[in-house]
Amino acid sequence: MNREQVREYVNKYCALRDVQFAAYELYARRHGLTAKELFVLDILWFAEDGCLQSEISERLSATKQTVSAIIKKFWKSGYLSLTEAQTDRRNKIIRFTEEGRAYTEKIIPPAAKAENEAMAELDEKDIAELVRLTTLFSDCMKKKFNEIKENG
Repeated sequence: MNREQVREYVNKYCALRDVQFAAYELYARRHGLTAKELFVLDILWFAEDGCLQSEISERLSATKQTVSAIIKKFWKSGYLSLTEAQTDRRNKIIRFTEEGRAYTEKIIPPAAKAENEAMAELDEKDIAELVRLTTLFSDCMKKKFNEIKENG
């Protein structure tokens, strides 16, 4: 395949990715959130025992500062509790408070249901292929971006 054809596919794929991200962004805005804030709530919702800030940062490929600011916002609102981790007191286990769970219950379960229903509209074989190809492309993207040399 020539470069022009590859570029056309990249553009089509990026447009599809943008549609997906826009769906999250618009849904988040309806709840007065950013997409990153929505994703933090999602991670915490499905982490039954809570999780560490570093785990959230890693999952979202976000800086500790970004995640810290989001956590601080929700903590100040009374939605999160921070508990020292037994293995390392510098790390805090982040969990929902009762108020936070009630707040998030109106946001994350409907979004998760929408994701599941959208996926369920695909044939099982197509789902497996979508995940396989997305994994393959994501791994290639990560590798190629890591190979980019910094100027200077």
